[in-house]
Amino acid sequence: MKRHAKSPIATESAAASRRSAPRSTAEPARDPLFNQSVQKALAILSAFGSERPALNLGEIAVAAGMSRSSAQRCTHTLQRLGYLQREPRGRRWVLAPRVLGLAHAYLASHPLIEQATSRLIELNQACGESVNLSEPDATDMLFIARFPSHKRFFIHMPIGRRLPMYCTASGRAYLSALPPAEAQRLLRASTLQALTPHTITDPRQILKLIGAARELGYAWSNQECYRGDLTIAAAVLGDDGRPVGAINISGPTSRWSLHELRARLAPLLMETARAASGAASSRPGAICER
Repeated sequence: MKRHAKSPIATESAAASRRSAPRSTAEPARDPLFNQSVQKALAILSAFGSERPALNLGEIAVAAGMSRSSAQRCTHTLQRLGYLQREPRGRRWVLAPRVLGLAHAYLASHPLIEQATSRLIELNQACGESVNLSEPDATDMLFIARFPSHKRFFIHMPIGRRLPMYCTASGRAYLSALPPAEAQRLLRASTLQALTPHTITDPRQILKLIGAARELGYAWSNQECYRGDLTIAAAVLGDDGRPVGAINISGPTSRWSLHELRARLAPLLMETARAASGAASSRPGAICER
């Protein structure tokens, strides 16, 4: 069978997925309550993704950073509990539908999603383009709500997708609402790599863009994660004035220039972010920095 080369968009999507896969958390030093069994189970579940939808035992052990025997015990337990299942031929494991129950419980109980949804829908209807809500997780932004464009759009951005702060409008908007020293620490902790030919990886240029976002009230990104994708974003603030997330509008280069997107939709975006900030509250235990 003839193999077809991947499209640039598919290649960039895969690169973004690899870059933004959740990192495993090492065992805290001298923590008597830390449970390694829980860590191993979560490492196995985190090993699966769009690049690795099905894994055999050896692949699971390598991806999760554990011995083959440990992987076998954990995988068997997760299968018995319903979180993993075998492929029809039985050689590889895949995530089972029960995993979605964990994500649903998180999203269904999230106060920011509940309070901001009506405003996100209004913004989506007013601009006709994709509107997303994301929150910070270490040096990434995690997408927790999405309202797709009413028109044709070629980028698949499922709930749960994470993208790095340094090259996304949402991330820069979030960083711009932090104290400058804190934003710089998160930037230094980031792995700065090019996801597209347009990705800015020079820390000085990124800090300049964050500073501009701090002054104007919104940030932007020009095809830095996906070619053909233009994005503007504004931070959502909690009761204490700290950012708890960001709202972004994404439009394709086939319909917009960055100048037009900023000029026409930034006022609507910032109005929505201000309204969502009035209803937002910091989620207890949210992970912003590791």
